[in-house]
Order: sequence, then structure tokens, then C-alpha cells
Amino acid sequence: MTFWDDVIPESDRRVFATAGFAREDGLGRRPALVVIDMTYAFIGDRREPVLESVRRWPNSAGEFGWRALPHIADVINTARSSRVPVFYTRGEFAPDASDAGSWQRKLGRGFNMPSDSAVHGDDFVREVAPKAGDIVIKKEKPSAFFGTPLISRLNEADIDTVIVMGCTTSGCVRATVVDAFSYNFHVGVVAEGVFDRGEVSHKVSLFDMKQKYADILNAEEARAYIIACGNAA
Repeated sequence: MTFWDDVIPESDRRVFATAGFAREDGLGRRPALVVIDMTYAFIGDRREPVLESVRRWPNSAGEFGWRALPHIADVINTARSSRVPVFYTRGEFAPDASDAGSWQRKLGRGFNMPSDSAVHGDDFVREVAPKAGDIVIKKEKPSAFFGTPLISRLNEADIDTVIVMGCTTSGCVRATVVDAFSYNFHVGVVAEGVFDRGEVSHKVSLFDMKQKYADILNAEEARAYIIACGNAA
């Protein structure tokens, strides 16, 4: 995979290769899809450049999120048709963010929303919204596992592999991937199905996850893997 070659120096890549990082872990036979925070707060209510989007939605990745949207939708639809469980996460806080904990100290504009928007920031983006049978997990911190029932739900379903999509690559996606790895799941990240506000953060995070925590798949590979698992079930 070469998603990051334009931002990771060749000297860095040689160090990791010489050290033996980025070995393919391989994926198991009982996957679940985990879709991180695909709400309007993170892509805005319309497709526009990220700098324009963050003026209205401070947490938005703008065009980068909209670019990933069809890939995310395709993989989700494949999972549903293959009877692979689909889990969603989103953060939910009081209107004044009084229960947001550490986020209040780091987010300069908090969870502000534009007054002219017809959607709420916590609403799932329509094209990838949960359907009957999908599982929605409320979270308050970056990782989908921290303080949530996700691990128990995955164990209940006898899941051995977590495929992660959503946002942001350097934030909640990465935190979820590290925790999934820590719980000894096989972990896959769909490269076209994750996104960030900054291209460098996105690509560096993909590179780093590839070296230590996850296998990086393109969307076509992810769909083929999910279909194969569904057929084998």
C-alpha cells in the first residue's frame, strides 16, 4: 500500500522495514464492521472544502468526509447483505457540553452547530445511517471501547476481527484500532473509508497503524473479504 509515500520519508520507511514492522496479521473468519462517528458534525451538512466547512462545523472534515462516503456506504451494504454485524458509534453530550469532560478543555469551539442547518450534528449522515439490525454504541471518549459495551457485544457474537471505518483517522479511528489490537482482535482499516481534517494526519496515522496495529485494506479488498466470510458462515 502506498497511501502515505508522499508524506513519509523513504528513510523512515526503510527504518520500519528493516526492523520488521508492518507484518501482515491476517484477518479471521468472524468479522464485525465498526463505523466510527459518521455524523454530520464530522462532515458538515453539504459537500464543501474543509476550511469552509469548519467555519460552520468546527469538527468537520468537509470534502474529505464526503469523498469517503460512497466507499463507506458500499462496505456497509456489503456487510449487511453478507450478514456481518455492523456497529456504529457516536458521541452524545448535553447541549451545554457539561458532561463532555476533557473535550471541553481541548475543543476551542466545542460542539457548535450552524444556525442555518436543517440537520443536527449528532444525526447520522443519511447515506450511511444505521438500519434495523445494526447496533449503535454511545461513546464519550475517542475509542469505541472506552466505557462502552462494545467489547461484550463483540464477544457475545464470537467476533474475531474488527474492520474499522469512519473518522477521524488520527483520532477516534486510531484510538479504536489500538484498543481492538489490545483486546487481541485481528484489525483491518479500510483506507478509503477513513478520513481526517488534515491529509498529513490522515496518511501518517494510516502508516503508523499499518506498522503496528492493523492491516490496511482498500475498499474492494474489504468487500471481497466480507463476502467470503458471509459465504463461509
